[in-house]
Amino acid sequence: MFSQSQHRRDCAAKQEERQKKLDGLPSSFFEICTETDNKVLDLPLSELVERHTAGSLSTASILNAYGKKAVSAQKATNCLAGVMIQEALVPTVTASPTGSDCTDKRLAKPLSGVPVSIKDCIDIEGYDTTIGYSSNVNHPASSSSAIVRLLHDAGAITHVKTTVPPGLFAMETSSDLFGRTSNPYNEKHSSGASTGGGGALLAYRGSVIEIGTDLGGSTRLPAHFCGVYAMRSSIGRFPCQGTFPPIPGLESVATICAPMSRRLEDLEEFWKRVVQMRPWEYDHTCVPLPWRPINLQETKLKFGVIWEDGIVSPSPACRRALEWTCEALEKQGHEVVDFSPPSIPECLNVGLQLCFGDGGAGFFAPLRKDEKLDPVMVAVKSLLGMPLLLKKFLAMITRKLTGDEVWASMLETLHLKSPAEERALVVSRDEHKAKWHQAWENEGFDFLLTVPHALPAIPTGTAEKVTLVSASYMMIFNILDYVAGVLPVSFVDRETDALPKDFMKSTDYKNMGLISKGAYSVYDADEMHGLPLGVQVVGRRFEEEKVLQGMKIVEAALEGCGRKFIPREF
Repeated sequence: MFSQSQHRRDCAAKQEERQKKLDGLPSSFFEICTETDNKVLDLPLSELVERHTAGSLSTASILNAYGKKAVSAQKATNCLAGVMIQEALVPTVTASPTGSDCTDKRLAKPLSGVPVSIKDCIDIEGYDTTIGYSSNVNHPASSSSAIVRLLHDAGAITHVKTTVPPGLFAMETSSDLFGRTSNPYNEKHSSGASTGGGGALLAYRGSVIEIGTDLGGSTRLPAHFCGVYAMRSSIGRFPCQGTFPPIPGLESVATICAPMSRRLEDLEEFWKRVVQMRPWEYDHTCVPLPWRPINLQETKLKFGVIWEDGIVSPSPACRRALEWTCEALEKQGHEVVDFSPPSIPECLNVGLQLCFGDGGAGFFAPLRKDEKLDPVMVAVKSLLGMPLLLKKFLAMITRKLTGDEVWASMLETLHLKSPAEERALVVSRDEHKAKWHQAWENEGFDFLLTVPHALPAIPTGTAEKVTLVSASYMMIFNILDYVAGVLPVSFVDRETDALPKDFMKSTDYKNMGLISKGAYSVYDADEMHGLPLGVQVVGRRFEEEKVLQGMKIVEAALEGCGRKFIPREF
């Protein structure tokens, strides 16, 4: 008999550890929620903190309600990487970021009693941070990340860690280490990536806040797929020290920590309270920028709409969600205009070259030889390993036979870069930033609106057809370092959102590029019926407060049209 590989042994050990934690919970956590539990789950973040601080709501009561939902979510979607519920019931002594006495502000504990789940690429002292790799099993963190230390000082409860794909670059959250995380609305579809575990958990009401990370839409894609809320900030606004990115050392397109929530008011309140905790005292990379309240409720705003990214046209369902948003805003008296931005494909190409300028060495190094990757990264690895001369030949053939400049450009530019080439790419990135800045100034926008992705939650096993490039509607704003939030708008309707009959024989389809055809090959409104649909609200750098207000205005406008998003209860 052949002995099991170390990879398989570590995967089995990690899954066994997780199951033991679940099995060790009191039997009450496996029961359905009581009326009392549901009342706790319905409390907004601010009221939960108020009651917990006053002593009228105990930590045990909060964990009983949210623990039941977390256990239920795990059973249905496989979204948990680690279970810390029992430990969370034991009071801990917190320390200030410098080890000195806590200030009065911190003693007030502005997040007292708030359950916060943590993505499994963020350090919590005493627990593994696997990043989805089996090689990171049994290597517990020696200290907690800046955001976790801040959360504990603020009184938050970190009760679970959530699943991720290996290395975080993916369209689906699936790994040998933890298995596949499914979409709460349809188990045959993806929960998104790479914060797919957090998205599924929030949809199940298993947490108030998820702390995820975002390099190319890793919180916003799960928000879109799972019907929840997320916002990526500009670099330096949210504490990130102690977080592992997909590509260590990459600063030219930086990974940031980003919170997600199941209610918009909770997302805004959480952001405000984190900033009030002075995160720059926990993380040297944070900008010392206090919270700046803003009220846009009585203001007539200008929204620019990006209907197409030049790569993959929005599917009928996603386009309808964007159309609904525009119609609702216009009915409220806001100005909504079409916007043709500077080239998204060109800027995205620069960003992807920067990400993989090391030839993929940083991403693939922790991977064991028998460890499975997301199909999109298998394709990237294959492309990076192909001889440059062959890629240039294939690019030439692609241009000649299909006219697909986007894919041809990707073929001939994704390869190992010299230091001089990387610096030239940074210069090119900054030129794109300047073009976007000037275009925004010329138009006088308050916000931009886009689809988060061209498709609703994709079917399991179709990521290779959809490709990483399809994340362009989100990743472009990581490259530009703009603030971008996603909120749910509607659900896929099998009749309204169906493709026209014989669409695959139409001129529109024939004129599509290869990337777009691959994405559309998995779109099926009938199979996707009932899946959530989101919209993306974008602001400029360090406009976190404004973008949250913009998201509230969009949500209120939709409700005013009788199109309020009502999530399914699980």
